Order: sequence, then structure tokens, then C-alpha cells
Amino acid sequence: MCYVPPFDDLRIIDGQGTVGVELLNDLPKIDYIFIPVGGGGLCAGIGSYFKERSPLTKVIGVEPMGAPAMKAALEAGKPVTLDSIDPFIDGAAVKRVGDVTFPICQTVIDDICLIAEGKVCSTILKLYNEDAIVAEPAGALSIAALDNYSEIIRGKNVVCIVSGSNNDIDRMQEIKERSMLFERLKHYFLIRFAQRPGALKDFVNSVLSPTDDIVRFEYMKKTNKDEGAALVGIELNSANDYEGLVERMKEYQLDFTVLAENDNLFGYIV
Repeated sequence: MCYVPPFDDLRIIDGQGTVGVELLNDLPKIDYIFIPVGGGGLCAGIGSYFKERSPLTKVIGVEPMGAPAMKAALEAGKPVTLDSIDPFIDGAAVKRVGDVTFPICQTVIDDICLIAEGKVCSTILKLYNEDAIVAEPAGALSIAALDNYSEIIRGKNVVCIVSGSNNDIDRMQEIKERSMLFERLKHYFLIRFAQRPGALKDFVNSVLSPTDDIVRFEYMKKTNKDEGAALVGIELNSANDYEGLVERMKEYQLDFTVLAENDNLFGYIV
């Protein structure tokens, strides 16, 4: 059997570098190139070729915020092993970059950019809906980074490497969920409703605005005769509607808890 390493091998780096050859054959003048970074093989290969044949091109490496192995390595001056990572962007989620790829990336990367997983999900949906492009999470990294560089790339020749379309349709619901959470269009609350007839009706009529939508409701009735807790997911028309929703909940004297995405309780319940 022949083992094919994912990134940490000079032959793999050479092979991935041929992408750079094709790019400069098609577009001789490139000002910026955005490259997804996992273990560093693609960036090492393309970056090496560009630094030799197009040294004025700025090479921007793009990593998931939940797996910043290359950024950590660049800051430390050597590959380091991360304690934990978010595996969602599986094509670029590594705990440690390659020992072969790192010294090459260290010399060819002009800047490293971290992108939130939710932002990548929004980009995947936008590429699919507007351009009919199916991109996997790692493939959408480079496009997702453009907003961070919008001013300096204006009027420049920019290339983004969309490195794969291996996206399982079963993941689309999770992608949409992460996107809406990132865009602040969906929020979850634990609301302790008074145990009386009409409590939910009053909440819908008095607290929610006409554009707010309950997309999840799980009532967890216990033996408490005074109140009952419910998990409520609310989808907003605009992120700006959130403050008004929370203010109305306070005015109505609701007993509620906001479930923040980075809390353990959020991960367990939602």
C-alpha cells in the first residue's frame, strides 16, 4: 500500500504548487491571492511558485478561527500543537501544521487571516444561492476573507482558491444554523413562563414583533406550580431587532436566560 500524506510531503507540495502555474498562465498579473490553510501544503506549494515567478503578489493565508494552527505556529516561530479545535471546517481543521510545510509557509505568507465558522457558512450559502457554486467549508474560506480586505484590494487583481466542493447535503441544515447565529438573526432563550392560561399567547402578542418568528419551542413542564421553563428559538428579520426584543422581554418582566453560542449550556441544549 502507498500512503499519500495530506500535506506534509515535498511531493504533495510540488503537486499543489501546479495550481500556481495554471493561475499565472491564465492571469499574469495578480496582486493578491487568498489561499485556504490547513496543514499548509496548498499554501506552501502555490506560495513558493508565486514568490519565484510573481514576487509582488501578496499571499494571504486563510484559516478557520476554530483551528488557527498556522497562526499559532507563525507566532511561536515553529509548529505547535493546539489543545483543541473546532472540526467543522474539516478540510482545514488541524491541530498542528506540517514540519515540512511550516518553514516554507513562514517565508511565503504575507498575512494570515482567521475567519469565523459562521462567516464561512454564510459564504457557502451565498455562493450556492447567487453563483450556483457548491463549496465545502474549507473551500469557502478564501471568499469569506474578502470582506476583511475590502479596502486594500479595491481595484486590484484578486484570486481566491476555492479548494473543494465536498459538501454533504446532510450538513446544509447545520450550515444554515451556524450562518444565522453568526449573522445574529437567530437567538435562543430559556424562558420561565408563568403557569397560567394565556401566558404564551401574551408573549406572542405583547413581546414578539410582527416580523419575529418562533422557530423552536420546547416546553419542559415540571412539578413547579408557579412557572414552567421553555426553550424558545426566535428568528429575526434583522440583527438590529435583537435589542428591541430583549427590552420588551424585560418590560414584560419575563424571567429569561439568553443562551450564548459559546456557553456549554448552549451546546448541550441547542
